[in-house]
Amino acid sequence: MAMNDSVSILNSAYLAVEYIDSFLPDNPLQQPFKNAWNYMLDNYTKFQIATWGSLLVHEVSYFLLCVPGFVFQFIPYMQKYKIQQDKPETWEKQWKCFKTLLFNHFFIQLPLICGTYYFTEYFNIPYEWEEMPRWYVLVAQCFGCAVIEDAWHYFLHRLLHHKRIYKYIHKVHHEFVSPFGMQAEYAHPLETLILGTGFFIGIVVFCNHMVLLWAWVICRLMETIDVHSGYDVPLNPLHLVPFYAGARFHDFHHMNFIGNYASTFTWWDRIFGTDSQFIAYKEKEKKQQLIANKKVN
Repeated sequence: MAMNDSVSILNSAYLAVEYIDSFLPDNPLQQPFKNAWNYMLDNYTKFQIATWGSLLVHEVSYFLLCVPGFVFQFIPYMQKYKIQQDKPETWEKQWKCFKTLLFNHFFIQLPLICGTYYFTEYFNIPYEWEEMPRWYVLVAQCFGCAVIEDAWHYFLHRLLHHKRIYKYIHKVHHEFVSPFGMQAEYAHPLETLILGTGFFIGIVVFCNHMVLLWAWVICRLMETIDVHSGYDVPLNPLHLVPFYAGARFHDFHHMNFIGNYASTFTWWDRIFGTDSQFIAYKEKEKKQQLIANKKVN
């Protein structure tokens, strides 16, 4: 009975969004996107699209999303939004991070990306424009992927912090106490495989078109680069996502090493009480701010 009620609620929500969508103006980018997509299908094989297209989407998205955080370090005005202001970025650390990233991207992740074509063939995942899901379905699927990845990340990330394992694998990612955006995928190769598995579970569950794979890649990179950025910038649109953890939440994990294990949302840390030190830290900050304001007044 409960299952039927859930299905009925989801169907009602889908019909409601579809009804609202019918009143929205046409997206001016839809036709150019359609033309580009069909051009890609006409000029490249599925293997080329799935393999080299996925690699291109990952690399371009990753480094473009890193640009704002990288530029912030040169803008004095933005320094007031830096979370750990006493630990500025250095060229030495950024260069070291960049070299490790290139190794992980091309020697760890690329071999995995090469399996994308065979995945889409095995599960009969379509590439055609006519089969592409509507935007609201795509958004819902990406959110579902994020929920699954977040659960995987919380428990496996917490396991990697175990004292018998930490120094062999996860310690690499914690070399930088004050994170910066490009450091999001700076990790031991084994960690890339272990935590990266969570990314693929959602794809196995939800993927009904090649576009979801690329949309989820972009969404996941947007989130992980944001929480590693080291900057808590106001009016960040990601803060509109329900239960979104954000940069300040994950920055505390790098600074404190204990707690705040989830990747995207706050609920697992709240359920298991692994955000208690973060909550105490925020309360202490508030008290210090109140005392400082009283002295000024």
